[in-house]
Amino acid sequence: MKQQVALAAVTTTAATVMAVVALVRQYRKAKQDRQWGKCQRILRKFSRDCLTPVPKLWQVANAMVSDMGASLSSSDEATSSLNMFVSYASPLPTGINEKGMYYGVNLRQTKILMVCGRLQGKNQPISDLYVDEVPIPSSVMIGTSQELYDYIAAELVKFVSAHPEKDDEAPANDKKLGFTVSSGDDQSTAISGSNIKLKNFAADTTGVKDLITGMNRALEKHGLKLRVHALVDDIVGNLAGGRYYDKDCVAAITLGMGTNAAYVDTTQSAPRWHDSLPKKGEIVVCMEWGNFNTCHLPITQYDTSLDAASSNPGHRIFEKMISGMYLGEIVRRVLVRMAQEAALFGQSVPPKLLIPYLLRSPDMAAMHQNASEDREVVHEKLKEIFGITNLTTMARELVAEVCDIVTERGARLAGAGTVAIVKKLGRIANRRSVIIMEGGLYEHYRIFRNYLHSGVWEMLGNELSDNIVVEHSHGGAGTESNAAIELAIASVFFRPDTYFGLSIRPLLRFLGSC
Repeated sequence: MKQQVALAAVTTTAATVMAVVALVRQYRKAKQDRQWGKCQRILRKFSRDCLTPVPKLWQVANAMVSDMGASLSSSDEATSSLNMFVSYASPLPTGINEKGMYYGVNLRQTKILMVCGRLQGKNQPISDLYVDEVPIPSSVMIGTSQELYDYIAAELVKFVSAHPEKDDEAPANDKKLGFTVSSGDDQSTAISGSNIKLKNFAADTTGVKDLITGMNRALEKHGLKLRVHALVDDIVGNLAGGRYYDKDCVAAITLGMGTNAAYVDTTQSAPRWHDSLPKKGEIVVCMEWGNFNTCHLPITQYDTSLDAASSNPGHRIFEKMISGMYLGEIVRRVLVRMAQEAALFGQSVPPKLLIPYLLRSPDMAAMHQNASEDREVVHEKLKEIFGITNLTTMARELVAEVCDIVTERGARLAGAGTVAIVKKLGRIANRRSVIIMEGGLYEHYRIFRNYLHSGVWEMLGNELSDNIVVEHSHGGAGTESNAAIELAIASVFFRPDTYFGLSIRPLLRFLGSC
């Protein structure tokens, strides 16, 4: 009898334990389901807020066209979110007369890069393409600006001696030297109005005219028959290189860590500068389109918080939605909310996930473009960057979906901007227009590139989409040719009274990858 009672007690206890375990499992499953449902709701709302249907894209494009016209007519910032400027690059190259040996200098944060190339006319092979990178000594960096110019000139003497012109190319007079000051990701060097900011140098700020005068004084002192006539901007260089190959090239767009656009217009379209422009002819307008803003942009709470925490709140809104500097950060902010409110990565938020800008766009692209069934690259990147492990396949898919939403929105908005430029020029309906694209985001992020192209096609439809040709700046005759042409144009096509125009940075980026 006692044995039976004991057995019954054990049986009852076991049943109770099993019931408790079942209840615990059921509770955990219900909790996980609620958390997953919360993640899905966050995702769906984010997706809705980021939608860019064709009517929305046209609203954005039309608003940009309006701001472009306002910026060309008035300097009043209240009338336009854009503050465009004319590069005064006229005439643009034809691809026929650009021949000879050309030299250029790129001043970077702690280095100078010297380049040269020999052009032989359109469709002719480029020869004698060289680059030399020289570190700037600390003694020069803490010295005066003139000491910096003297150092550059002394290094140029060695470079030109190693790569001289041919006797029949030697100029009778002083030859123009392409010169640019590159800004790094931290804006350690930057051109602003008539001043140049050089954070790494003792001479923190110098005037554009002062740099040109000081540099030419140093060149003359060292016996070089080269003269700097202008400081230059890379986006216009891409446009000039594109025009060299195709007379229908009307614009160039940079989509990398930052973004910008330049396009060809007429002098009559820019009444703001009528007093300083020729009466007729072409001009190149640098848009600074990262500053563009309109109520039609699909801005989410994550964009708002990103902007508020940035170093320039309220500014460069368009750039913060489409450029590589910010795409990964938007994704991170969405994932933080999912982790905090829905325990996407476990009951505690991974500490590294809270670090701003830790997710870079190349890592985001790698996760997004991984097509394997289990999204293994998503797992690897989240572990490497944020220390997140034990991620389910469903969670990996969700992360990839967030990347897709951010990428699609950014690319389609960039496409709307592309269409806006062509519409401003009145070329959509009946003229072929080539748009040159440059930058790592466009070049290496395949899905971004595809979304941009499809957005343009959807806006224009079958009949008109063939009128706009969007192509990478390294296409056509090839990277080396484009690079050397841009360098040649830097030396040839800019008037002595200009301070913005063509840059050799695309050439330097290419040579740096060789």
